[in-house]
Amino acid sequence: MTVLKTSMRNFFAHKGRMALSAVAVLLSVAFVCGTLVFTDTMNTTFDKLFQATASDVTVSAQGSSDTGQTTSRTGKPPVMPASVVSTVRGARGVRSAEGTVFSTSVTVIDAKKDKLSPSSGAPTIVGSWNGNDARTMEITTGKAPKGPDQVMVDKDTAAKHHLKLGDDIGMISVVGTHHARVSGIAAFKVTNPGAAIFYLDTRTAQQTLIGRTGVYTDVDVTAAKGVTDDQLKKNVTAALGHGYKVRTAKEVADANQKSVESFLNVMKYAMLGFAGIAFLVGIFLIINTFSMLVAQRTREIGLMRAIGSSRKQVNRSVLIEALLLGVIGSLLGVGAGVGIAVGLMKLMSGMGMELSTDDLTIAWTTPALGLLLGVVVTVLAAYLPARRAGKVSPMAALRDSGAPGDARAGAVRAVLGLVLTGAGGWSLYAAAEADKARSGSGLLGVGVLLTLVGFVVIGPLLAGGVVRVLGAIILRVFGPVGRMAERNALRNPRRTGATGAALMIGLALVACLSVVGSSMVASATDQLDKTVGADFIIQGDQEFTFVKPQMVRQIKATPGLERVTEYKLLDATLSTPDGKVSKNETINAADATYAKDLRTKTVAGDLADAYRPDSMSVFEGFAKEHGIKLGSTVTVGFKDGRAARLTVRAITSDDVVIDKGAMYASIATAAKYVPASRMPLDQLVFATAKDGQQAAAYASLKRTLHADPALTVRDQTDYKKALKDQIGQLLNMIYGLLALAIIVAVLGVVNTLALSVVERTREIGLMRAIGLSRRQMRRMIRLESVVIAVFGALLGLGLGMGWGVTAQQLLALQGLNVLDIPWPTIIAVFIGSAFVGLFAALIPAFRAGRMNILNAIATD
Repeated sequence: MTVLKTSMRNFFAHKGRMALSAVAVLLSVAFVCGTLVFTDTMNTTFDKLFQATASDVTVSAQGSSDTGQTTSRTGKPPVMPASVVSTVRGARGVRSAEGTVFSTSVTVIDAKKDKLSPSSGAPTIVGSWNGNDARTMEITTGKAPKGPDQVMVDKDTAAKHHLKLGDDIGMISVVGTHHARVSGIAAFKVTNPGAAIFYLDTRTAQQTLIGRTGVYTDVDVTAAKGVTDDQLKKNVTAALGHGYKVRTAKEVADANQKSVESFLNVMKYAMLGFAGIAFLVGIFLIINTFSMLVAQRTREIGLMRAIGSSRKQVNRSVLIEALLLGVIGSLLGVGAGVGIAVGLMKLMSGMGMELSTDDLTIAWTTPALGLLLGVVVTVLAAYLPARRAGKVSPMAALRDSGAPGDARAGAVRAVLGLVLTGAGGWSLYAAAEADKARSGSGLLGVGVLLTLVGFVVIGPLLAGGVVRVLGAIILRVFGPVGRMAERNALRNPRRTGATGAALMIGLALVACLSVVGSSMVASATDQLDKTVGADFIIQGDQEFTFVKPQMVRQIKATPGLERVTEYKLLDATLSTPDGKVSKNETINAADATYAKDLRTKTVAGDLADAYRPDSMSVFEGFAKEHGIKLGSTVTVGFKDGRAARLTVRAITSDDVVIDKGAMYASIATAAKYVPASRMPLDQLVFATAKDGQQAAAYASLKRTLHADPALTVRDQTDYKKALKDQIGQLLNMIYGLLALAIIVAVLGVVNTLALSVVERTREIGLMRAIGLSRRQMRRMIRLESVVIAVFGALLGLGLGMGWGVTAQQLLALQGLNVLDIPWPTIIAVFIGSAFVGLFAALIPAFRAGRMNILNAIATD
């Protein structure tokens, strides 16, 4: 009980000094809890939507997507005859059955030809209005669509795009463009996360999406009273046979939820990973805080030991203080985490994904996990300082002589750090020299971990040398004040090393990702310059947005073009000469002019020959695996057609980036074996202008594609910029998440300086008494902070660049063989670190300058 009282008294006596450590715990716990609440809320939102919109049993055409999206490369969803509906109605236990048709491979535009698709990447759905939709939606304005000239829009889409009754809507499908006017607006009875939905009557939907009536994509089946969904599924399956996909409401909802969860899990674990980095950085802050508090209370600990307190009691006293810090920081962090989740929901709403606070989900495991993590991390971080406090003998503590084993522990630490760093460096070297990416990536991971831990352990040893060099370069110009700042930073190398290491972790990751991202852009740009011979690339803005036939015709009619190349992807099964069957392969079918548009390397033959009748190419790795040579025959079983025996006329190199691992054939060859009705739409279209007409052809193509805003034309400059922007956006998002760790590291610098000022109160008073001005005192604190921040930046940037260079060597095995160091970014981060040091010193320097000289000198 006495230990608890002592711990409580010490904790609240030093609550100001504990505050920044508590903030570090709060931020880390808040990020974890906010991530969990946010992803759980998204899961709840989608759960409610999928459960509400699914009929008791759904019958779909064979080959349809489990999630309902149109993934067919023909641009049309798989369909079944209308006779299926009457067959289902005759099954036992069926109360009602209604056919429906819908597609997600449609571009919807307004009267100005602006696209009405969601900005969040959610699907655009055009379908028929039926009874199942009426059950889950409520018409708030106007009426349901009747006739070919009417369309109904969901309320959220109408609000986002300012649609009202009577507005013209255009729906561009593979069949053509259908125009209708808004007849009604309907609202979901549950939250719609962001899909844009447009309803036509059944006959119009069939004509617009499929091109003919008498077919459906799905049949919505409702069970009679007392019939379970599982029993209804058995009855419907028995009536139809096994040529259709029959699923219960739960199975449909689970399939949809599974597809959403894969995306949410990536987001969740990525964010939790960054929270883990923040926790790791926070450990250094907590260790420093308790180390300094213990050092400042050395005499008090000696008195406690002298009057009978055991080592365990002293140790326990410090750990109880850490427990209190962890509990308070974690409890506040759990509350802040809910706020972060709500903020993320608002942010996502701004990006087009609607999430309602009515669905806010806080599972009991979330606060429990946050509290557990915060407390465990804090107590573990405080264990070493607590153990060190318990080892101090009473007489040594009364003399302020420190722990007896510090010198020996420092030597052991230095040796261990050197061993770990050396082992990590060897792993990075081995990774860079690896022949295969898989083995190299494992060595890279080991190297990153070992060098990181090694630098943390060896930090105090490095601090002594690096700070002296920085002092000679940066601090000496400030005269005596600079020299005092240097000595202060060197006074406790362990503390300086730990503070710098906290900043090092975040900056190492920033430097590594900057090198990798910059090298990827440079490599891809280099490949574009070397291999792409076409002037323009036309493609859709999403995975299953294809170039529709009517647009291909318009592109070919665009003035100023010398040639236009179509490019399709066909699923196939390959039977190779070694007797093996390779399933789920893709044949890249293109016009013969593609050999000019892509100057890819070959190890045998000429790629142009692969576009001859009944010919193809294979890539180098596939050829070696299956013993294929020029002239070998491969049986290609096209998924949507019949089998073809094609002769291998070329073998392409694996040392490429664009179309790596592609197998080519001509569209004319594919058309012999795949019916026109099943031939995939163009994935891409390449165009080349006549000499001297590039600018005019580019402008003409832009005007042509205005008719379908889902398509984009890019010249090579545009394509490079788009690639750079995509990687830049990803890196900026990662940098934003790493900012949490850097903020915690800055708090560590602030806390170290603040506690250092308290620790040196008497010394500061004496310096002021002999003539040091307030301004000089503040400058000394700021310079000390700057040198610590720059020390951490040097370690972090150097370590991160080493990681990035090694990672680039592995990427070179995948064809990304250009190393590009983004020096502007590296230099900006380095300079920014100095400003971080200045910012972190503001409050400690201000407090040091305000000290009363006499009171400071009188401090024990």
